[in-house]
This record gives sequence, structure tokens and C-alpha cells, in this order.
Amino acid sequence: MKWSEISIHTTNEAIEPISNILHEAGASGVVIEDPGELLKDREDQFGEIYDLNPEDYPDTGVMVKAYLPVNSFLAETVDGIKQEISNLVSFNIDIGENKVVVSEVNEEDWATAWKKYYNPVKISSTFTIVPTWEDYERVSSDELIIELDPGMAFGTGTHPTTVMCIQALERTVIKGDTVIDVGTGSGVLSIAAALLEASSVYALDLDDVAVKSATENVSLNGVEDTVTVSQGNLLSGTKEPVDVIVANILAEVILTFTDDAYSMTKPGGTFITSGIIKQKKDTVKDALQASGFEIDEVMTMEDWVAIIATRPEV
Repeated sequence: MKWSEISIHTTNEAIEPISNILHEAGASGVVIEDPGELLKDREDQFGEIYDLNPEDYPDTGVMVKAYLPVNSFLAETVDGIKQEISNLVSFNIDIGENKVVVSEVNEEDWATAWKKYYNPVKISSTFTIVPTWEDYERVSSDELIIELDPGMAFGTGTHPTTVMCIQALERTVIKGDTVIDVGTGSGVLSIAAALLEASSVYALDLDDVAVKSATENVSLNGVEDTVTVSQGNLLSGTKEPVDVIVANILAEVILTFTDDAYSMTKPGGTFITSGIIKQKKDTVKDALQASGFEIDEVMTMEDWVAIIATRPEV
């Protein structure tokens, strides 16, 4: 399948309205290339942050990019986007240079171009994420290696929300535990749980692309006897309570199934949630507590939060 990349050189002020225009035009997401990112201080306790390449950012302003499928309506759609962006001036929004560039991208190129930025990363005292195309020698005998090829599924293992989930699993999962990974993506959290000697892990995702990617990564890491990957919506279809549930998904989604998570967690079991922006932290905490969970720990990394909650024994 071929895609069209539409790139708009604009200002920080115009990011939100232009992003909204692109979403309404059919883009499922946008990419923001802001040179201000080059100046931010970032924590790199486990080496999870790499230097950004200045060549990927504009000298001035920001680049807002989105991808639209190439079809017979594309030209009309792009013209509409350009017109709506130009109309922002009437609302006293500075659109800067407003240079719009459209280029064609093959899905295969789009799916692999990011690989040059993805290197082996030690994300905790125990785990190191290694992309399949990189050579890596184990540093210590107790180091656990997760080989990963995310493909087009979310989850390289190096995003703050994933890092916090793995660190939480590392100090939560004990040998013989049963685990459910909700919204598994590339399967990285399920693989981590299996390497921590969980007896069984159920990896669930609604997206068939993620299911395929997770299945391949589970096999790559030799944990297919422990991890079962299935297509499913949140916890629907699960029957037996487990020791640990982990969900690295949006806060808005977590809020929809805290009651189900409570019923599917064994007494004394743990529910690990992440994918939560700081502004949503208290909302998620309140929902977890309303469902019966006790909050054990709130982890933060950059602008993201992970919450470790326990179902009381009695």
C-alpha cells in the first residue's frame, strides 16, 4: 500500500489547530518535529534516551507531518487541508511559513525507516532490549535480553511508559505467577513476564497487526510455551483471575475496565497500569480505588505515569 506524507512547516502556535485539521482529513496521527526537543534535559538512568539528530528538525518553526492513503480523493483532500490551514490566519493564528510538501511513501519503507534510531537499550537493572538486526553481547550473567522487532506494532520497549511497566513487572512478578498483558502491542511486556518465570502469560490486543507482531516476537525470544497471544478487546473473553495484570494503554481506556481488572485479579494480586499522562494521574488513581484496588506506588518518567495497584487479600 502507498501512503502520502503531508508535511507542514509552521509555528508552535499552530500545532494544535493544524493537527486537528489533519485528523479530520483522515490522518490517524501526526508527527511533530520541534527543534525545542533538542534543548530539553532528559533522564537517562538506564540509557534509554539517545541524542537526537539536529538534522531531523527544522532550523526554525516546527514541522507537522501526517500520512494519508493514496487514493483518487487525495488531491482534493490535500487542497482542502491547505485551504483550512490558510484560513487559520482569520483567527489570528500565526501559521509561519506555511510551506506544505506532499511526498509518496511506500508502506514497507515507512515501516522500517525508523530502525536506524533504534539501538540496544538497557532499561532496568535486569533487562536490555535488543533489536533483532543488532549484535549485542551480554554484559552480565543475570542480564535478561529481550530481542524485538516491533514492525508496525507499538512498543519498541524504550518509551517511558513501557520502561516503567517492565520495571514494575521486574519487582512484582515471581516464579509461577499468571499474567495478562492488555494491549500487548509488540509483545514486549509479555516477553518480560515470561523471562521473569511467570508460568503463563496471556497477551491480548485488538489490532491484528499487533497480534502478528507479538506472536513473532514471542517466538523469537523462545517463550511461546509460556505466552499465548490472542486477538481480544481488553479483558473480554478472559475467565480465570490471574496474579498480575499489566496494561500499557491510554488513561481513557484504563478507566473503562478497572472493575473488570479488579474481578480478574486474584486477592493479593497486582494491576500495573501505564500510558497515563501526568494530568490524568489522579483520575486513574480514583477509578482504581473506586473499583477496590489499593495504590502501592506511582512511578513517573518524563511526562508519563505508571500506577501499581493491589487487590486486597480480604
